[in-house]
Amino acid sequence: MMRSLWTAASGMTGQQFNIDTIANNLSNVNTTGFKLNRADFEDLLYQTQKIAGTPATELTVVPTPTQVGHGVKVAATQKIYTQGALQSTGNVSDMAITGEGFFRVQTLDGTYGYSRDGSFKIDSNGQLVTSQGYRVMPEVTLPANFVRDSVTVSQDGKVSVLLPGQNDPIQVAQMELFRFANPAGLNAIGENLLKPTNASGDPIAGRPGFDGMGKLQQRFLEMSNVSVVQEMVNMIVAQRAYELSSKSIQTSDTMLGIAANLKR
Repeated sequence: MMRSLWTAASGMTGQQFNIDTIANNLSNVNTTGFKLNRADFEDLLYQTQKIAGTPATELTVVPTPTQVGHGVKVAATQKIYTQGALQSTGNVSDMAITGEGFFRVQTLDGTYGYSRDGSFKIDSNGQLVTSQGYRVMPEVTLPANFVRDSVTVSQDGKVSVLLPGQNDPIQVAQMELFRFANPAGLNAIGENLLKPTNASGDPIAGRPGFDGMGKLQQRFLEMSNVSVVQEMVNMIVAQRAYELSSKSIQTSDTMLGIAANLKR
């Protein structure tokens, strides 16, 4: 059987995965804090028919090898952590990170998740939580009788509120950000959350605006960093590559048909 059939099939499989990745990027174009994924590919093993450097004559060697490849496979998917555009919301509990860092939240099983999504809410206990009710860590708890529109979060994470009958706001919490040596190694689990792995390294805590951490912007949200135009171009390229691989299969099939019809 012709090797090109299986080689071209691997190309079609790889481009199908590429389209799946692009589709996920486009579907999350309006997801707060979403970072686009990129599919990386690598070639498969090669069959070597002649090794470079082997003697050709008494005085010469083979200058180049004779090899044939066996196609392509997906090597990895990588999140690209470029800054997304900021959108003004006017909501006191919305926050965006400009620069490096993640918010930390406590999930239902007691472990920590990390996110760039700062669309927080204030629950009935006055705590700052995510849309799923996960508490922001370190905890941010507001006094029961605070004036809602008076909540301010400084760029370095100081949370202050104004109480009724008082003229000066009081600080009630200090927010922290967390960064990783290799954020691309984080494991996405959905709900805009990421979990650390051995590849990402341990989280490094710090105050916003210090020690390489990004700053906080209250009343703003960081939008997705997906470029619709770029993803559409990537989709066209992937579609054409898929078609070319299918043409290789059709050509191989035609060649097999010619060989099969040599004897009639």
